[in-house]
Parts: sequence; structure tokens; C-alpha cells
Amino acid sequence: MEASEPPWRRVCVFAGSQSGVNGEYRATAAAFGRLLVSRNLGLVYGGGSVGLMGVIADAVLESGGEAIGVIPDFLATRELLHPTLTETIITADMHTRKAKMASLADAFIAMPGGLGTFEEFFEVLTWAQLGVHRKPIGLLNVAGFYDPVLELINHSIQTGFVRAEHRDLLEADADPARLLDKLDQKSMPQLPKWTNLSET
Repeated sequence: MEASEPPWRRVCVFAGSQSGVNGEYRATAAAFGRLLVSRNLGLVYGGGSVGLMGVIADAVLESGGEAIGVIPDFLATRELLHPTLTETIITADMHTRKAKMASLADAFIAMPGGLGTFEEFFEVLTWAQLGVHRKPIGLLNVAGFYDPVLELINHSIQTGFVRAEHRDLLEADADPARLLDKLDQKSMPQLPKWTNLSET
């Protein structure tokens, strides 16, 4: 009999260093932080005090939860670094930062954000495609923010650049509680090694 997966301990959240023009982004980030604590889940994130990163970290800390920030040395300035985290890990570079965040977390969720958020999300999605990890991945699609990304992925499937089964590597929802439920119940697909797949 196969052993069951251990319960989650932490969720890695990718989020913007800006708050965006829609107040719903900030409100959802704060609600998400409180939700993590209510479910006994710690936060792993980029260590910043600004934007949606700062909002979710503040909400976790104010609710008595664990917030671990991982930030590269060149970004760890007084202006950007969150001053009251449970733990701050300073890395030598961005590559080490992302690897450390991934090792600390049991799942990944991207909130609205900019280019850095997109890059982090697509990297962990690619890692899942390549079989590097089998941790669940979600998009917190606040106010339809990630609709264009989901459309792009579907377009890539239709045009032959992404396999249809790779769409099943991620979940999306506008509501944090529903998204966590989906990820908690998700069985990541057992995919053949990408390097063994023949060209279509």
C-alpha cells in the first residue's frame, strides 16, 4: 500500500512588489494571508515589505502565523526587506533564492504580479513538466487577472507547443479558499519524462 502524502506545512506564494490599480488585489492578498494561518499553513515568499508581497506577509504575521522570506543579497535593502518576518533567508543570487523557496514549500500559488511573478510561476510549472517536482501549482486569479495567461496556455496547446496533459499541472480560481481546496485534493498527473516524448 502506497504511503499517503504528509500534510502540507507551507505554501510558496509569488506576488507583485506593487499593489496594482484594483483594490480587490490587496483585499484578497490580506484575506489569503489570514486563510493560510487558519489552516495552519506557513508562508514562503520573496521577503519584501512592499506591494502584495508585503500585504500577505503582514496578514500572516498579524494573525500569528509563520512567514519566511527568501531574498537575494542585492535586494535585501532597508527599503525592501520586511523587518519582522519569522525568518529571513538571504541568498547569493536569484537562482539560489528560487531553489530555496521551492525546497521549503509544499505547494506554489501565484497572485497578481509583474514580470518577476510570471517568471517564478512559469519556472515552477516548467519544473513540474520536466518531472523535477510533483507539488501542486495554482493561480489565484483575482478579478480575472490571469485570464490572459490561461488563454495563452490554451493557445499554445492548440498550436502544438504545449501538450494538453500539461494543462492539468495547474489549477486556477479567484477565491483563495477554493484554490487551496483544489490544490489539497489534487493528484498531480504522472507524466512521461519530457525528454522521452516524441515530436508531434
